[in-house]
Amino acid sequence: MIELGSSGPTYICGDSLGVVPRNPDSLVREFTQRLGLHEDAALHETIATSAVLNRAGKKFVKAVAEKATGTAREKLQAICADEKKLDEYVFDRDVVDVLHDAPGVHLEPSEIPNLLNKIAPRLYSIASSPDHRPGEVHLTVALVQYNSHGRTKKGLASGYLADLSGATSIPVYVQPTRHFHLPAPDRDIIMVGPGTGIAPFRAFLQHRARHGHTGRNWLFFGDQHAKTDFLYGNEFSDAQKTGHLHKLSTAFSRDQADKIYVQHRMEEEGAELWQWLQNGAYFYVCGDAKRMAKDVHAALIKIAGRHGGKTPEQAEEWVSVTFSKTEKRYLKDVY
Repeated sequence: MIELGSSGPTYICGDSLGVVPRNPDSLVREFTQRLGLHEDAALHETIATSAVLNRAGKKFVKAVAEKATGTAREKLQAICADEKKLDEYVFDRDVVDVLHDAPGVHLEPSEIPNLLNKIAPRLYSIASSPDHRPGEVHLTVALVQYNSHGRTKKGLASGYLADLSGATSIPVYVQPTRHFHLPAPDRDIIMVGPGTGIAPFRAFLQHRARHGHTGRNWLFFGDQHAKTDFLYGNEFSDAQKTGHLHKLSTAFSRDQADKIYVQHRMEEEGAELWQWLQNGAYFYVCGDAKRMAKDVHAALIKIAGRHGGKTPEQAEEWVSVTFSKTEKRYLKDVY
């Protein structure tokens, strides 16, 4: 939860919050010490707020390779000469890992900004309605944490947010959505949001309940385990009891022998889902763009063919053109 205050930015359901992260102080110190730099407050702050340290970029590796000596130089230059090897090398290394492979390398402070990638804001779908708790914004963040090359590492933005303590002021801004809005109050909505993709739909349900929207709400949620990964599960159970969530379909992929995902639940409920769509329901998807959104799209096409009596070509045309672009009832917030 982030307090925006009475004079802070305003938002509506469907908007995102931009968070400008910074590197942890411990990583900045280790980086400068490895380079043999005398770290003053200004240098520390510059590196902490502007340079990506948790992912080594190719430009940085090549610069270190040029300044390395002996076998370290030979090893790094051989890696840099092969693009595939370089891709593999930077995949799970941060800047400290690279400097560990080239002990004694020195870089001037003036060189550093041009060798490291710039920190960019991270966008998070807002998980609260502005009317739910005025002056607050809620985010749903999955902490990225893993062990690599003998060290525990965290994602830049998720680690930054997880490590915040107490009353800390952080730079944020609201990124308005151009299309991911709620429809008219009497329209039904179907929401597909596995994992942290649930965020905007929590906001949608809060808003519709508070303002007495009469349209029905159907939520598809998925993750690995119901016991540990059912985000906001109690809230959604309560929403069902109060009649604000009319249908909840869950897919917990690791709770049975066969992996089940949200697209499988969609197909199982295909006849009813198609009926909702034919009655004018809006269809929302939020989350992973690489696989989940594509699988959900394919499931919609199957449903349109199976329950809408369409050929594969007609089903594809209906989902990708009519439903999405002409009627604008198929809306995505994927990343």
